[in-house]
Amino acid sequence: MSDNFSRTEMLLGAESMKKLKNAHIAVFGLGGVGGHVCEALARCGIESFTLFDNDTVAPSNLNRQIIATVDTIGMHKTDAMKNRILSINPNVKVVTHNVFYLPENADDFPLSGFDYIVDAIDTISAKIELAVRAEKCNVPIISSMGTGNKLNPADLKVSDIYKTSVCPLARTMRSELKKCGVKKLKVVYSEEKPLTPFFSDEENSQKRQPVGSTSFVPSVAGLIIASEVVKDLIK
Repeated sequence: MSDNFSRTEMLLGAESMKKLKNAHIAVFGLGGVGGHVCEALARCGIESFTLFDNDTVAPSNLNRQIIATVDTIGMHKTDAMKNRILSINPNVKVVTHNVFYLPENADDFPLSGFDYIVDAIDTISAKIELAVRAEKCNVPIISSMGTGNKLNPADLKVSDIYKTSVCPLARTMRSELKKCGVKKLKVVYSEEKPLTPFFSDEENSQKRQPVGSTSFVPSVAGLIIASEVVKDLIK
């Protein structure tokens, strides 16, 4: 038992740790949710990641994203996340794609080689595409619903998409997935009603108003997702 993950191995056992070490995880979106997913999985002994995100770290990310510090502002999120993962475990293999995954480019990124897919992206069309393709190639997937404009992490739940309530994003996803013939999708969602943010005059004038966020709701959602991935991989 190595010292690095000995405390986890005490709970999971050597055989489960071997499964985690050999698993290849794809994480789509490295924001407040996806970053914490990667962090937790790296600390559980996962040694193979493929990361998808085309964004760079911005000052507005400092309030919630684990990769966001004053030293990483301006970096590609994929590079910042890769550096952080390797600082936890230098043995990890990390492949990065600086791209926004969309239906238009989905053919460029086959999913069949992954052991688990984490959807932590915001674009509905991309989330639908991932769910449809993951089901077709029989790769487990878990999808994050909306964590913006929320204050209570205790209202986060794990469920099938068709058993969700309250969350506006989940409602849209249910409708679209039904049209696509997707019969199930594991999700993390919140039963807290979205709050109305306080907007400045400048924000009110924007076509797409920003979403309020905290350090504790997206992060807890990411940690819940990581726990589900681990449990599914070792069961």
